[in-house]
Amino acid sequence: MNIFILNAFLAISWSALIGSFALSNLLIGYAIGFAALWVARPLFKSSHYFERFWRVMRLILLFIYELVISSFRVVWDVITPTHLSRPGIIAVPLDAKTDEEILLVANLISLTPGSLSLDVSPDRKTLYVHAMFVDDDPETLRQEIKQGLERSVIEALR
Repeated sequence: MNIFILNAFLAISWSALIGSFALSNLLIGYAIGFAALWVARPLFKSSHYFERFWRVMRLILLFIYELVISSFRVVWDVITPTHLSRPGIIAVPLDAKTDEEILLVANLISLTPGSLSLDVSPDRKTLYVHAMFVDDDPETLRQEIKQGLERSVIEALR
């Protein structure tokens, strides 16, 4: 049985025992189930569930961090009389290979204020991004995307 499904079943069972299927009870049940499965992990065959869970959590935290920082940067540019933005379009070479990886990278970039994924090249090796703060060195922004969001997405999905 898939460990994720087992963990979801434990979360639902916890909520049934409590008598309420509120989101908070499901999350508590998921956490308790995760802890129980963590203790029992030697009983399972080679499963990457626990490692992938932490990678996905790291991706979520990285995205929240990027979201907050870029939101403040955009707000600061809007409320100050001098505009600091230097918009531009950059080409980001992709290490992401699957459709899911490319889709998630492109969507996370678009969800971050001040940036927008425009297109993927026909050979799926380049992502074109419009950014509000390209500044004088587009290579820096390109490396931030590659070493930040793209790397975390690849680690979480592979």
